[in-house]
Amino acid sequence: MAGSKERERELARQRWERQQRARAEAKRRSRRRQQIIGSVLAVIVIIGGIFFLVKPFSNDKSSSASDSATCTYTPKTNEKSGSRPLPGLPTSTAPKTGTPTAAITTNLGEIDMQLDPTKAPCTVNSFLHLAQTGFFNDTTCHRLLTGDAGKVLQCGDPTGTGTGGPGYQFADENLAGATYKKGTVAMANSGPNTNGSQFFMVYGDSSFPPSYTPFAQITAGQDILEKVAKGGVTGESKDQPKTKVEIKSVTVSGA
Repeated sequence: MAGSKERERELARQRWERQQRARAEAKRRSRRRQQIIGSVLAVIVIIGGIFFLVKPFSNDKSSSASDSATCTYTPKTNEKSGSRPLPGLPTSTAPKTGTPTAAITTNLGEIDMQLDPTKAPCTVNSFLHLAQTGFFNDTTCHRLLTGDAGKVLQCGDPTGTGTGGPGYQFADENLAGATYKKGTVAMANSGPNTNGSQFFMVYGDSSFPPSYTPFAQITAGQDILEKVAKGGVTGESKDQPKTKVEIKSVTVSGA
């Protein structure tokens, strides 16, 4: 009997130990599951944070790319430039932001203008290039229109004849809905997409078709243009202004 009771107690002890080990293993597995779930949640939070951070940076890059335009300036090997050397091609990347200005110093005073790279980036880029290389220095404004259709003073030809240019040409811009109100500065051309260095300043509302790239607005010096217009042209069949206008220099800022 004694042996039988001891045997029963030993079996009971073994069952209790097995139960304790089973409970301990269950607790261990539970803790392990909780650790795994916590790690997964942490990874999700981190990934979410990375996505949140990467997305704005991606937008910044996209915005940065849209802040410039790619321009094509095509060489013209037979361009006339008088005695001055051609200035070379502008850079092909043009900013579409900023508020560059130009001060045109003439023999009659200063004409100031605000350039618009947001609407005409390649045109403004070319104008700044020509100004900074001194291409406009010591040139004359060769053409004056005084009729009802157009009231403009045209400049930018190094030969002073209306046939010269910088040795390259580029495409039109900003023509949709273009108007030529008093104070507008636009490119002169010999047909679509033939812009070079010649430009005109509008001293009175003009009714041109939208064929000339507007790229700036006069902010000071309109009185100079009006004075030249009052002087008239040299003859009925000519459009050369009687009052000589010579560009001494063009100074740009904010570019």
